[in-house]
Amino acid sequence: MQQIKAEVLTIGDEILYGQILDTNTQWMSTRLDAAGIRVVRRSTIGDNREDILKALADAENRADIVLITGGLGPTSDDLTKPCLAAYFGVPLKMHEEALQHITDLFTRRGREMTPLNMAQAELPANCTMLMNENGSAPGMWFDERGTVFISMPGVPFEMKAIMKNEVMPRLRERFELPVIYHKLIRTAGIGESWLADKIKDWEDNLPPHIRLAYLPSLGMVRLRLTATGTSRTHLESDVQEQADKVMPLIEKYVYGYDEISLEEAVGNMLREAGKTLATAESCSGGYLAHQITRVPGSSDYFQGSIISYSNTVKMASLEVDEETLKTHGAVSEPVVKQMAEGARKKMGTDYALATSGVAGPGGGTDEKPVGTIWIACADSKGTIAKKLQLTTDRIVNIQYTAVAALNMLRLRMSGND
Repeated sequence: MQQIKAEVLTIGDEILYGQILDTNTQWMSTRLDAAGIRVVRRSTIGDNREDILKALADAENRADIVLITGGLGPTSDDLTKPCLAAYFGVPLKMHEEALQHITDLFTRRGREMTPLNMAQAELPANCTMLMNENGSAPGMWFDERGTVFISMPGVPFEMKAIMKNEVMPRLRERFELPVIYHKLIRTAGIGESWLADKIKDWEDNLPPHIRLAYLPSLGMVRLRLTATGTSRTHLESDVQEQADKVMPLIEKYVYGYDEISLEEAVGNMLREAGKTLATAESCSGGYLAHQITRVPGSSDYFQGSIISYSNTVKMASLEVDEETLKTHGAVSEPVVKQMAEGARKKMGTDYALATSGVAGPGGGTDEKPVGTIWIACADSKGTIAKKLQLTTDRIVNIQYTAVAALNMLRLRMSGND
């Protein structure tokens, strides 16, 4: 079966300037992928006639489907409609159904319709109108020279309704679509290059209809297996077979599959084991607790957090020894261990995590430069600690610290620490 390719063009200077965040493209790509349509390129073009025409021509050469959002408003800088008419060499003509829809819309809203609003009902002569139930700018469908062009408003709730009600049903009728199936294997505590080295032989022997992609993020790497075919049941079975083959190589690092987050996976482990957790945070400033409590039902296992940003609070609330602080400093193994032990004792939990470090961008020394972080995990068997050497970016350091601490607890609970 031939793979159907799509390209998404977003029109508007405001997106290039960063004044508006383009959420449309991500949403559209997800829906197209689920339908078995592969998005091969996504581009943003400014409000310039020549640039838009060139983008249309380039996209036609690459894709079976070209989806366009934006540039359909009533003002002079909205160029998508006249550019499409010029591209296909056809005039703009008043579309009676579109005009009636716009008239009814303005009547319901008790607003007067201007000539500019009426002009929105002028559409390229070769298009099929796509009804926009939520706005005044109609969508447009062109089927020319073997390529389908679809133009929709840039307003997200208008675009989404047209995609759901008009575009996706038409695409399913127009094309014979394959099945695309994805499975994510989620890992933590190993870098992308080290992970790739561990699974190289397995990756080299994947069957032709299954592709692997590495999706790294802070402290984590997702392995995405993508299979293409005609039967979802067969694809799921084939992908699961490959996932089972790779697991013995990376089992220590795998915390879950598909959409589960690390904090959800750790929460499930705590809930299933009937265990409880507390945190003591210095450099992470409560971000670790925030991640834990993002999960619905986290009150089943999470007791609370002490944000001991100052040494005074470390001593008063966590019983960190003053002499230890003087001798080793707040950013040290002995102190972070005492923080974890103090939180566990104070809140009567089975486990406690602690963080202390130099998040930056200031505060570093030759001995403890910015990015020096200590994390610890305490339980009934004792307390373990780990030193991290991170970046000079404060937010990155805080986020990575939370990931590392949660992964430390995961490894501790699974016996892989």
